[in-house]
Order: sequence, then structure tokens, then C-alpha cells
Amino acid sequence: MMNIYIETERLILRNLVEKDYERLYLLDSDPEVMKYIGMPTLSKVEESKEVVKMIMQQYEENGVGRIAVIEKESGLLIGWSGLKLNTSEVNGYQNFYELGYRFLPETWGKGYATELGKASLDYGFNDLKAEIIYAYAHSENQASNHILTKLGFEKTGEFTEPDGICFWYELKKENFKQ
Repeated sequence: MMNIYIETERLILRNLVEKDYERLYLLDSDPEVMKYIGMPTLSKVEESKEVVKMIMQQYEENGVGRIAVIEKESGLLIGWSGLKLNTSEVNGYQNFYELGYRFLPETWGKGYATELGKASLDYGFNDLKAEIIYAYAHSENQASNHILTKLGFEKTGEFTEPDGICFWYELKKENFKQ
């Protein structure tokens, strides 16, 4: 079982636990947060419990999964992030490490995605021994595309999802700047 605890300057990154479901519901029920995700917003808090269980199962099965992002200043869960082993096919790829993140709107623009992205990539390349990490973002999600480029990802293609065009990114270990 994966057990993550990483501290950055302003954030704590840790395994999701069952009691996180209420804060996660704030994310997954917000239309602005879900705008470029390609999934419907959650309508019942109980659905969030199932999401947490699914992620905890990924910890067991894959040794890695999305993690809680806690803002040190407030002590609150403000989002999730990190790497997951993507076992379904995306853009012709399968069984790859993918960086992702999702934050509450009131925390947008504070640099948290870049801060935790660096920590997650460091974990992926140094602890998981990944040689390459992938990410993708909806073409219209300017903030996410900017963050991925800032983290050193190279846009290597695009593909079509039901909700539009997504940009495909990759970052090789030798190009990662800590």
C-alpha cells in the first residue's frame, strides 16, 4: 500500500482518507472546477465517498494514486493532485504515470499547482523510478496548459475527447528540473 506524506513550502500532500469525501465533494460538484474535465458534476455527497474508495483501491492495486492537497495555512483540503497509474487507454497510451490536479476556485492563481506539480514529479522520477510522465489538458484550459508547460512538459500531440480537443504532454526524467 502506498503511503505518501510530502511537505512543500505551503502544502501537505498525503493519502486521501475516507473523511476527505466532504471536501472533495466541494470540488467535484463545482461546475467551474469540472468545466474541462469531461465528466458531469457530482450531485450527491455520497458519490464523493465512492470516489475516495476508488482512489484508495488504486493505492492497493497500483501502489500509487491521487493524493489530498492540504493548505498549511488553513489546514483544509483544497484539492487533489499527484500521479496515478492510468490503466485505461488514453490517446493510444495505456499503463502510464499521469500527473493531474484539481483545486477549489478560491485557491486558483496562487501557484499551488506548480508547487505540488514539482513535488509530484520529483516523487515520480525519484521514488517511483519513472522514466517518463504524461499529462493532458483540454485545449481551452489555458491555466492548466500554462502550468504543464511551466513544469517542463512538452506538448507532443493532441487528441479528441467527447468534450473537445485535449493537448497531450510528456516529460522525460532527463528533462525534469527540480
